[in-house]
Amino acid sequence: MSSISRKHTNLNNQEKQFSISPIAKLVRTTVIASMAGSIGFAANAQESSDTSQATGQKNVEVIEVSGTRKTVQDQISIKRESTTVVDGLSADDIGELPALSIGEALESITGAASHRENGGATEISIRGMGPFLSATHFNGREATNGSGDRSVNFSQFPSELVKKVAIYKTQDASMIEGGVAGVITLETMKPLDFGKQRVQGEFKVNYNPNESNVNNTLQSDLGYRGTFSYVDQFEFDNGQALGLSIGLQRQDISQPEAEARSSSPSGSSLWACLNDPYNTNEGFFRGSAGDCEDQVSGSSNQGYQTGIDPTTGKAQDDGTPYAWTGSSRSYRQNETSDERDAYFLALQYRPSDSWDINIDAQVSNRTQAESRHDLNWLQKRVTPGVTGQNLITNDVGSILRWEGADRFESAGEHYSRVEDYVGYGINIEHYATDFLTINFDASYSKTEREELQISNRGRTSTYQPFTWDMGEYIPHITVTDFDVTDISNFTDSLRTRLDRENSRINEIKSARLDFDYKLGGEVFSSIQGGIRTSELTFIQYGGSQGNGSRTEYAMDESSPEAIGILEDCQIDFPESDFLSSVSDGNIITNVDSNGSVIESGTGSSWATYDNVCFSQAVAAAQGGSFEYPEVEYENAGTKDVTEKTNSIYLMANYDAEMFDRTIRGNFGVRVVNTKVTSLGFRNSFDVVTDELGVLSLVSGDALESISGGGSYTEVLPSFNLVVDYSDDILLRGGIYRGMSRANPADMGYSRTFQTDNDETPTSLSDLFVGVNGSGNPDTKPLMSWNFDVAAEWYPNDDSLVAVSLYYKQFQGGFQQQTVLEDFVVGGQTVTLPITNSVTTDKKSNLYGLEASLAYRWDNGIGAKLGYNYADTNYEFEDSLYGDTFVIDLDGNTTQLTEGIVAPGSLPGFSKNVFSAQMYYQVGDFDTALIYKYRSKYFQPYTTNGTRLRYVDAAGVWEARASYKYNKNVRFKVEAINLFSEPKSQDFFVEGNFGEVNDYGPRLFASVSVKY
Repeated sequence: MSSISRKHTNLNNQEKQFSISPIAKLVRTTVIASMAGSIGFAANAQESSDTSQATGQKNVEVIEVSGTRKTVQDQISIKRESTTVVDGLSADDIGELPALSIGEALESITGAASHRENGGATEISIRGMGPFLSATHFNGREATNGSGDRSVNFSQFPSELVKKVAIYKTQDASMIEGGVAGVITLETMKPLDFGKQRVQGEFKVNYNPNESNVNNTLQSDLGYRGTFSYVDQFEFDNGQALGLSIGLQRQDISQPEAEARSSSPSGSSLWACLNDPYNTNEGFFRGSAGDCEDQVSGSSNQGYQTGIDPTTGKAQDDGTPYAWTGSSRSYRQNETSDERDAYFLALQYRPSDSWDINIDAQVSNRTQAESRHDLNWLQKRVTPGVTGQNLITNDVGSILRWEGADRFESAGEHYSRVEDYVGYGINIEHYATDFLTINFDASYSKTEREELQISNRGRTSTYQPFTWDMGEYIPHITVTDFDVTDISNFTDSLRTRLDRENSRINEIKSARLDFDYKLGGEVFSSIQGGIRTSELTFIQYGGSQGNGSRTEYAMDESSPEAIGILEDCQIDFPESDFLSSVSDGNIITNVDSNGSVIESGTGSSWATYDNVCFSQAVAAAQGGSFEYPEVEYENAGTKDVTEKTNSIYLMANYDAEMFDRTIRGNFGVRVVNTKVTSLGFRNSFDVVTDELGVLSLVSGDALESISGGGSYTEVLPSFNLVVDYSDDILLRGGIYRGMSRANPADMGYSRTFQTDNDETPTSLSDLFVGVNGSGNPDTKPLMSWNFDVAAEWYPNDDSLVAVSLYYKQFQGGFQQQTVLEDFVVGGQTVTLPITNSVTTDKKSNLYGLEASLAYRWDNGIGAKLGYNYADTNYEFEDSLYGDTFVIDLDGNTTQLTEGIVAPGSLPGFSKNVFSAQMYYQVGDFDTALIYKYRSKYFQPYTTNGTRLRYVDAAGVWEARASYKYNKNVRFKVEAINLFSEPKSQDFFVEGNFGEVNDYGPRLFASVSVKY
């Protein structure tokens, strides 16, 4: 396999020293005060300018609009001139896009909202719909990613090297298919079109106040981002011209994050345990100590049973109270690092007036690393007579108070992710005649991702009595005579795991040929058409753990070497004021038997150690070697998906007068054929016949390749209309049929045979009774009809009032269904049933309203507001605690479970999304304050997208201010997450604590120089 070999940062066992930064306490006041000062100073400048003009100066001053005002004007212009419903941002100069990242830039567009990770914007949802319903195009081409889905992590691309971002909310036939919610486009500069020489550099310093309290071995308190770009044009005597644009960026920053967590719902470690005081066989009132999901006498790992009882038609535990409890809860302290190198290149060559040739390339290499220090408390265990009797829950079964005895762990992880992106392409435009233009484009995009992780653990040797109570955001623990800061308390069951996982390669090769023929008629202005072919491949390498490989070393429960390892690798707790912004005081309180507080062990820290030192020592003590295992291509866990797409389209553009109004737009159709082939591996086998003619299946040692697939053809018509009702009022409408394909990671092919061992099979049809497996390469796309109408008023270049109404009807949902698949065994074809996830014909509706408002007053103050409201009846059932059904071969539907959680909505769906920007720009001063709000939404896990996880509503503030010292030099300060808005998540049901992430603000100061 081709593996990523760039370095993964190791930690050195060093002495830790840190102090509390006063800036961390005053950041809110400081930033706001500095902005206020800038505004006040700018106001004086405005007054002085007005005075000088009033003293009789008669020369007319030509004002060049720039900065935030120019950005808002460009947004208005992009929206007004388009024939589709589109919103976007553009920059006249490279490096002038007003945002710290592409994600932050897109968030400022009406109807767009981001999913936050590490304090910054990553995946983008459009109009309340999740990223899997959107498509992203880079310079008109599809972009790859390392997540196994079709969303794009926009933090991979530097905003400084992108010239334009836009979101197309309706589509025309010429656009690459794939976006039900919309299409996000990113564009880099064409140097000849830019038309001037430019050498530009920017150095940006990053300071995160929360980082000042962390002794971070991966990154210093200050980070930086350096960007350089060069644009030039060369004209030759024979009329030819060549343009060159290069850009490069180096980023080295930290991403501070403190967390409180519960067990994830993506596996089998978060349970709904019975909370019935009359049931002493299981649940929180079981008669003997043990895990609440296990029965005293009977089954294990079950909890609340949602399976249908055939005698009642209800769930087996219908009506029984329950409470949510995970295998563990934890606090996590992080040391973080984020390094990225990015390179952009563009060549534009015009050998004559009839040819325009563009070559562009983008490269991004990113390494994220975290050294994690966890305090885990295991809390499934029931203490009879204590746990159930003192349990307090809310109305959805989330625990607010727990009491009992269980083990504590000082755990740690050292994690790194390497993600490399490369994309390049060539575009050749030929003006064959005055009427005919032909365009050819070929491109390649590739993303490689790999994750390495060390996971460590040291436990208490005995069960510790403790209680925890839920605060406003996170739990708080009270222990009795137990010092969590004493490393000698965690000498039991030392273990280390070294994982190499999520090794993925995603490639897209594509080519298209288009024509544009001008008609010059009174109604139809031109006809466009073209063909496109593409091939997407996705490979995820398997190993001993399915999606990766693991090496594990564990020591005996009472190994005498344990205390030596812990003491040799011990470090001071790396952070002061840990989780202080989301806690209600000390997160851990140590009391004696009388309830008096013991100072040692009370606070917000615990015993920690260097993760690499710990892992190396445990491996050596077990006679092993400290090295990450390899992943394999020929492995049962491997996914190898190839998706080939061919499409053709034809579209007519019109521009005519009707009823004394100008109408313009287009209509057309796109026809798309997609074929999916998926490869997998399984153990080889032989079908053996004994002397009586009875067949049996004998497994071999070797692996054999298996394959499956499917295909579909869809017709995608579209129609767009713009009515110039008056000089400043536009009426707009659009209709199109959209499609969103299944994620590549969901189209793997894993299959194993089920045999009938109770009979004496004499034929293959008798021997095989079914198939177990996962992944469905024959998954059909989710289709939708989309309708938009809008009214837009443009009073002047700085003002906009726009209201849009839209409706989407989805055809498709995801449900378990039994289907037949053909398998070749011993040269014979056997048709067997398998139950798998399929796209159904279920129809759902989504309605929405979108509004934009922009205005600028004469005193230099301007504002831009964007709001989106949406509602839908789309339902997504949780696969473990929701209502689940199966459709048999005859099309009959049978309910398998009666759930205890309400279904989620569309993945990524938020009812309300709001953004507001207030700016003040006079002379060379430019300041802006931005607010972004997104209501709660369901966000699937990438490891298990069938479980419900809700991200709570959040409002985030940003600010920026700049001063243009002269025509060459500009100073700028920027801040995101200004008031330290945490990210809060609920598992399975709203109101059930899942995870809280505290990032703190991130501050940037920069100077840019251009010539």
